[in-house]
This record gives sequence, C-alpha cells and structure tokens, in this order.
Amino acid sequence: MSEKAKPFVQSLKSMPADYRFLGSSPLEDSSSSGSSVPVTIPRNGHLKNGAVGGVDSANDDSPYGLQSISNGDESSLVDEDPIVPLPESNDRRWSDTSVYARKKALQFWVQLPNGNWELGKVLSTSGEESVIKLPEGNVLKVISETLVPANPDILDGVDDLMQLSYLNEPSVLYNLEYRYNQDMIYTKAGPVLVAVNPFKETKAGPVLVAVNPFKEVPLYGDSNIEAYRKRSNQSPHVYAIADTAIREMIRDEVNQSIIISGESGAGKTETAKIAMQYLASLGGGSGIENEILKTNPILEAFGNAKTLRNDNSSRFGKLIEIHFSETRKISGAKIQTFLLEKSRVVQCAEGERSYHIFYQLCAGASPALREKLNLTSAKEYNYLRQSNCYSIKGVDDAERFQAVQEALDIVHVSKDDQESVFAMLAAVLWLGNVSFSIIDNENHAEPESDESLSTVARLIGCNINDLKLALSKRNIKVRNETFVQKLTLSQAIDARDALAKSIYACLFDWLVEQINKSLAVGKRRTGRSISILDIYGFESFNKNSFEQFCINYANERLQQHFNRHLFKLEQEEYIKDGIDWTRVDFEDNQTCLRLFEKKPLGLLSLLDEESTFPNGTDLTLANKLKEHLSDNSCFRGDRGKTFTVAHYAGEVTYETTGFLEKNRDLLHSDSIKLLSSCSRHLPQAFASSMLVHSEKPVVGPLHKAGGADSQRLSVATKFKGQLFELMQRLGKTTPHFIRCIKPNSVQSPGLYEQELVLQQLRCCGVLEVVRISRSGFPTRMSHQKFALRYGFLLLESIAAKDPLSVSVAILHQFNILPEMYQVGYTKLFFRTGQIGVLEDTRNRTLHGILRLQSCFRGHQARSRLREFKRGITALQSFIRGEKIRKDYTELLRRHRACSAIQSYVKTIRGELVRRCGGDIKYGGTKRNESGEVLVQASVLSELQRRVLRTEAALREKEEENDILRQRLQQYDNRWTTGRSGSVGLSVISRLAEEFGQRAQVFGDDTKFLMEVKSGKVEANLSPERELRRLKQMFETWKKDYGGRLRETKTILSRLGNEETGGSPLVERVKTKWWGRLRSTRF
Repeated sequence: MSEKAKPFVQSLKSMPADYRFLGSSPLEDSSSSGSSVPVTIPRNGHLKNGAVGGVDSANDDSPYGLQSISNGDESSLVDEDPIVPLPESNDRRWSDTSVYARKKALQFWVQLPNGNWELGKVLSTSGEESVIKLPEGNVLKVISETLVPANPDILDGVDDLMQLSYLNEPSVLYNLEYRYNQDMIYTKAGPVLVAVNPFKETKAGPVLVAVNPFKEVPLYGDSNIEAYRKRSNQSPHVYAIADTAIREMIRDEVNQSIIISGESGAGKTETAKIAMQYLASLGGGSGIENEILKTNPILEAFGNAKTLRNDNSSRFGKLIEIHFSETRKISGAKIQTFLLEKSRVVQCAEGERSYHIFYQLCAGASPALREKLNLTSAKEYNYLRQSNCYSIKGVDDAERFQAVQEALDIVHVSKDDQESVFAMLAAVLWLGNVSFSIIDNENHAEPESDESLSTVARLIGCNINDLKLALSKRNIKVRNETFVQKLTLSQAIDARDALAKSIYACLFDWLVEQINKSLAVGKRRTGRSISILDIYGFESFNKNSFEQFCINYANERLQQHFNRHLFKLEQEEYIKDGIDWTRVDFEDNQTCLRLFEKKPLGLLSLLDEESTFPNGTDLTLANKLKEHLSDNSCFRGDRGKTFTVAHYAGEVTYETTGFLEKNRDLLHSDSIKLLSSCSRHLPQAFASSMLVHSEKPVVGPLHKAGGADSQRLSVATKFKGQLFELMQRLGKTTPHFIRCIKPNSVQSPGLYEQELVLQQLRCCGVLEVVRISRSGFPTRMSHQKFALRYGFLLLESIAAKDPLSVSVAILHQFNILPEMYQVGYTKLFFRTGQIGVLEDTRNRTLHGILRLQSCFRGHQARSRLREFKRGITALQSFIRGEKIRKDYTELLRRHRACSAIQSYVKTIRGELVRRCGGDIKYGGTKRNESGEVLVQASVLSELQRRVLRTEAALREKEEENDILRQRLQQYDNRWTTGRSGSVGLSVISRLAEEFGQRAQVFGDDTKFLMEVKSGKVEANLSPERELRRLKQMFETWKKDYGGRLRETKTILSRLGNEETGGSPLVERVKTKWWGRLRSTRF
C-alpha cells in the first residue's frame, strides 16, 4: 500500500486489528495483542478452492442476507493486485439532501390514541412538532420525538427480522403482519423462529416466530418434508428448525433441544407435533417412532382442556427427549411433565371444560364399560356441569375416545390397566357427586350414604365406611397421642376435592411412567438426543394467581437461558469475523430471578415459610412479602393482598388469594391410608408414590396440622427443583427456539390485533432478541453484496477494485462514523439505521441518475426526430420532382401525337363533307395556290339547313323512344306484380280440387246413410235425420262455393281486359314508328 493511503486506513478504528490489505503488511495497533490472522480478499471477490466468489445471484435483490464467506477458506484467499489509494475529499455533496427531502415525503410510524401503530408520511416539521399524513388521508400534528422511523420498502416482508434496518416495535409488527396476510406464518428473529397461528390448517433462524393463522395453509406434508430434508426450501419453518437440530446433533455429537413457548391458543402443541413428525420421518425405520407420535392423543386427552382462549389448551408443561441410535434412527424417548393444573379437576370457570378425557369417557365408553363403571351423561356430574360447557364445536368426543384407546394399545398399556384407568376417572367424577349432611350444631358433616359414595368405594376398591371416615374425620398426632377431629362442612368438601385432585394427578403421572416404560431406550441408547420442550408462555391477566406466579417464574428462568444463549451466539459471530465485541453490553434478568430464588428472603422462601404456619393467611403472606422485599427494584407492594413483580416481559400484579392453599396442596394421611388399603392396584400405587416422594419431613405447625405425611415438599419447592433439573439438562444441549404467537383473541383467520401480538412478542422474548441485536450490530452484509449494491456511487477506477476496498471506500465516502460499523473478515456489521442511511443515499442517487438519463434520452429522441424530419423532407422533394418530370414527359408525348393527328384533320373534314353532301355540285369549289378547297356561300347555306332538319328529326325520335320506354315499364310492372295468367289458373285449380273433394265426401256420407236405412249396415243413429242434416250442409256449401266462383270469374275478366286494352294514340305512334323504321335506309 502506498504511503498516501495509510493515514486514511489507520483512521478506520472499526476495522479488525489483524486486517491486512492487499499488497501491504498488517496494520500496527498498539492495543492488539496475541497472534493475528492475516486475511486478504482478491480483486473482484474471486476465491480459490471453490470458495464463494462474488455475490449469490439468488439474493441479488435483497442485500441484507446473512450469507458469508466460509472461514474455512480464508487461508486460500490470494493477493493479486495492490489497492489504489483512496482520494481524500471533504466534498459534502452526498449529504446535501435538502432538495431531495423536499420532494420526498419521509415515512415514519406514529402511535394512534388506540395504541395501534400507523405508517404515515411527514409533510412538514416546525420546531418540536411535525405534520404527518396517514394512508386514509387524515392529517395529524404530533411531537417529532414520538415518531419512529420506518424501513425502506425493499425490506417489506423479509423472512428474518434481523435484516430490518430499523429494529423497533412497529417495524417488527408490520413485518409479521405483512407475512401473515400472505400466509407466511413463520419468521426468523435471529436464532428464534416466530410462528403466528393462522387459525386454519397450515402447510408449514435460529428463533422461529410462528403466527397461528387459524385456517388451512398448505405448508406441511411429505413433499415439504422432502424439500427441507434436501434443503431445496430455505424459508423459515418448523421443519427447518428440526432439520437443523438433527444435522447439528450428527455433526457436533451434541444433544439438541427445541424450546417451544407461547400463550394458550398460540399453537404450541401443534408445533411440537409438527417437529416430532419431521424427526420421525427422518429418523424412522425402527418402528418406535409410531409409538412416540401416538403419545400425543394420550397426553392431550389427560392433560389438555378447553379454556376461554383455546379449545385444546395444554394445562401442563412437557419435555419429550427423543434418542437416536448410531445409525441415526430413533431408538426411544422419554417424557417429563411439569406443573399439572390439578385445580381444574374440581373447579372450572363458566364456558370452560375440565380435562378432555372425562367427556370422551362419558361419550365413547362401550355399553359394557358404562355398566361396569356406572357411567351416566356428563351433565350428571357436579365437577363437569358447573361450567355449563360439555362439547367443543367440530370435535367428536366419542371418536377421540376410540383414538385414545388405540394409542394406549400401541404404547403397550394392557386392557386390564386401561379398565383400571377408566375406573379411576369414573371414581373422580363420582367423588364430585358425594354430598354431605350436617350432623350437629358445630357444623360438623359426614358423607351421605348414597349411590355416589358406594360407587366411589366400589371403583377404588375400598370399604365404604373407611371412605366415610376419611372424608369426615381427621387423626391428629401430638407427640405420642392421637386425636380424632371431626371436619366441618367446608373442611369435608376440601378433603373430598383434595382426594379427587390427588387421584387424578397420580393417574396422570402413572400414565406418563407407563409411556416411558414403553418408549425406553435400553441398550440402544447412544447418548444423542433431541429434546422438545412444550411449556406455557408468560401470562399476565387481570387477576393473576399462584399458577401464573409459577409459570412466569419458569419463563423468567428460561428467558435467562435464552438471553445467555443469544449472547453467546452474538459473541461467536463477532469473534468469527474479528469484531471488537467487548463494546456490546447485554442486560440480564438476574435481579428478577434473585427476587424469586434468594434465601432466606426470596419470594419462594417466604411463601414456603408462611405455608408452614397454621395461622398463615393470604393477607399475612402479602404483608410479609412487602416487609422483606421492598428493597428489590423488581418488587413493588400494593394495597391489600396484591404485589407487583417487574418481569422481563413487563410488570405483573399478583393476588395472594389461594397462594398458601395451592402451595401446600395437602392430602391428609388418612386419605393416603385409605388409598393404600384399597384392593385395586392403582390406588395402592398412588399411595406408594406419595410416600416415596416425601423426601424430608417438615417440622413445626405443618406437621402438627396432620399434613406432613402427605406432602413434605411444597408445590413451589418441587416445581423449583424440577425447573433447575430442566435447566441443567437444557444447558447441556444446543437450543433452538420457537415462539408461537396468537394473532387475535377470537380465533378467526385473517384478523391481526396489533396490541395482542405486541404483548406476546414482549412476553415470549422476541423483542428481547431485537433489543440485544439492536444493542450490537444487527445488520450484516458480505463485502461482495455491499460493493455490488453501493459500488456504483464511487468513481469507476475505485469501484473496479476488490470488494473489501470498495466497501471501505464507500464507508469513507459517505462519512459513516467508525463507531456505527465494524469491518469483519467476510462481512460488514452495522448498527441500527445505518443501512437505511446508505439506502436513502442510493435511492437519491438513482433518482438523480434516472432524471439525468431521462433528460439525455429526451434530447437524443428530439435530435433524432429533427434529423428524421429533414431526411423525410428531402426524400419527399426528390419523389415529387421525379413524379413531375414523368408527368411532363407524358404530356409532351401526347402533345406531339396530337400535332401529328391534326396534320391530317383537313383531309378528314373534306371527306366528311363529300359523304354528307353528295348532291352538292362541286362546281362552286376551287383550290387556291396552297391546295385548300374553297366553298361557295350558297353551298354552305344549304348544308346548314339540312343540319337543322336532321336535328329536328332526331328530337322527334327521342320523344317517341321515351313513350315506348314508359309502356315497356308498365308491362314489366304488371308482369312482376300481377302475373294474372298463372294466378287465374292457380285459383281455378284450387276451386276444382275443392269441388272434387267435397263431392267425394258428400257421396260417401250419402251412400253410408242409404246402407244404414236399407239395413245392410248396423249403426246407432237415425238415417232420416242424418240425411236432412247432410242435405242442409250441402246447400250451405253450395251457396258459398257459387259465390266464390262468381268472384273469381269477375277478377279474371278484369285482368284480361287490362292485358288486351291500350291507348289509341299509343297504337298510332307505334304503327307510325315501325312503319318509318322499316322505310328508313342506313
């Protein structure tokens, strides 16, 4: 490199310290340490050894892709030509946008009073206010600081949000809506896939955003699976995420995980099934993949329910770990569940349903099974009828029940076990119908001995009296003494509901255990697996209780895992391209997690502590939290039983009502003893499981209350342990994230609610991805694409150099600040908005070029038109002259011919005179000296008189001819119109024909009547009367026929006279004419 160029290059502090330009030594940087990797890029971007050279033609239209040159080929880059020094210039012509800005209305996002964002164009700006025009034509005056810049039109509908020049909330919303309206429900957000539920059947980065379309979209099927397997389709999809996971598992020999989250109704369950289908399709062949897929109907039936937001809402979290063999085939799987919503078994809100399996059992059980379980309609059970909702539109519960039975068969649950499972379900339903009666003045109660109680005892296999005692009394141990305490009505109902919830929860865990036994890997396990986590997303309602508290805590922990993974990916990307990544500062949510997990003064610790006190209430819990946690910046105490936590997705206000009861979730030891004494094996297994999970005793008042034997760990503590175990497992995998989005709350296709989508984007961490990316260098472009797109803005001598030199020259030419970009080995890294500035300059330059080209082309066209007109005029003058010369030659020839003819005219005239005047004496003529004939005056007079007589005779002949023409015309008219002869014959023939027919008819009728009268023919009629009637008819016809005959005769006579008649004058003229004609001699 020449010495003249070095000062400019050294001023680019954003370039890697170990960069070496072509034909130069590495730049010296006092701050750099360690070995540097020299990287050179040849002119025109051509690489050796098959490396990428130039620009990918498939992406020429969108320069914002993330394709880059492989680092594996960096050593093969060859130095061909030295770089020409870049000229130093302070020319500001590129930054002078005043004229262009006045002509172009800049686009910005403005937030309307209803909270929605609208794209508008700035008409004018004065001071701190701007006038903006909306698409509908409305004009608003807003504060300039509230306007959010919009991206160029070229970025509309990009499949990766990281390609947006401006990474702001309205731009993200608009891009998702743009793709959603075109049934493109999948969008990447860096390492996250965003899936928008279309609310219809669908054909279905690192984070994928899936927007539920609520309708059928052709994105799935064998053809699409094959396309993603062969990588012929690169668009965002669940298939692409699953394909990447299985490829990285094989390549890196590292376990993978696919983390799916979103709120209820966003499509998490369907997305998980789609991922499992793809993995089963690629890893199938061992036969176990069918068993894995058949676990979905079982888990959905026992763990899903209809809510106000979703007809098939998962009320638990699950992790499905799919193992692969050395031959890349699925060898087994294992399922782990989290936080089943047990309260739904005994309590449902209006319009919701309990778990699907209850309704499926009531609708689809066979008659024999119904009789054995004493099943009735779902409307007869208290646990099911309290919500007044028994069916789901478009869902056949009986058909679903058959599918569940088939799935249980496939996962090797025996018929006897299936019958026991259904017996436990029926026992739970009948427990809800158990009623209590007051037995004394102290409100003590005991169960009534009715059908419900006896059915429950029979189904679980216990003595009915033992069941009554367990539901009405409680044994309390104090030191070495045991006391019996009668339960009040409310305590008895709670004991009944606790038993029902425990039976169902243990049944759910038992089913999962049986499924895991069926899917056990055994000796086929190789240690390689792909885990699919389908877990509830962040929730924030008007009233948030214990369930939302645990769910949001889990999402807080998952968000930290997500942030750290994303941070790690960002750092790897920066290090890979030699970027100074220490400048990027990423925030963490450790403060909020410390609020939950800190000991002894954290939310979970204080909750467990208050749960151990028998006199603890929801109000005392709220007061304790406010007293000890007010110093934490993420906590705020509110009035009464409420407190607010500042989560990563926003603030959520919780109400402590029910916190202590749900956290204790106690099942009394008497109930456990009841289950262990049952004759059926399932209740016994449930009791054993409860005792096994009691890991450590709880001392203090909780033990004295009689609940220590049943629940030694609180729900929050157990959930925290499961969550830590899950995070440790996920920490050993390479994660892939899918965020499911519900576009509207009414589950309608084509409806996109901005506020709802924005809230979910915040809750599922997509905007956190945007924030982290925005804090770094979110826009990345390879040197080749950057040079190809913006190189024309430079001088031709510079634009012809290698892509790196051109890229650096462009950055210098447009005065991009060094802190706003970084130059990597293969790509340029820009901060938010910088590409938008370059794109605006490019568009402005192209606009000027087009204007200049249009003016030049117009000048060229006008010059060519004038030249064309001059040529046409010259050609026309030549053609006209040639034509006139030809006409003149023809006239001259005719003139000469006329002169030759006229030389003989005198001779011809003399001959005519001799023929016409043969009786004229030629004695009166003589010739002069020149030979001309001289005629006397008397001869000329005689000739004139004869001419006059001839003309008079000619006029007379013409008059006669006119009279003959008129007569001839009359004959022609009469012939064409009348044709009287033929007409007369026709009329006469018709009359004759009619006479013959009528005569024949009358003759036949008369003959017949005469034969009847003589007796020859028998007929039921009177011959005399018929003869009279026939005679009368004959007379009538005869009279009519005679009249018509006379009329015809008269007409024919008239026509004959007209044909033979004529005018005497005409006859005389005719005779005279023909007589004279015969006497005329020619």
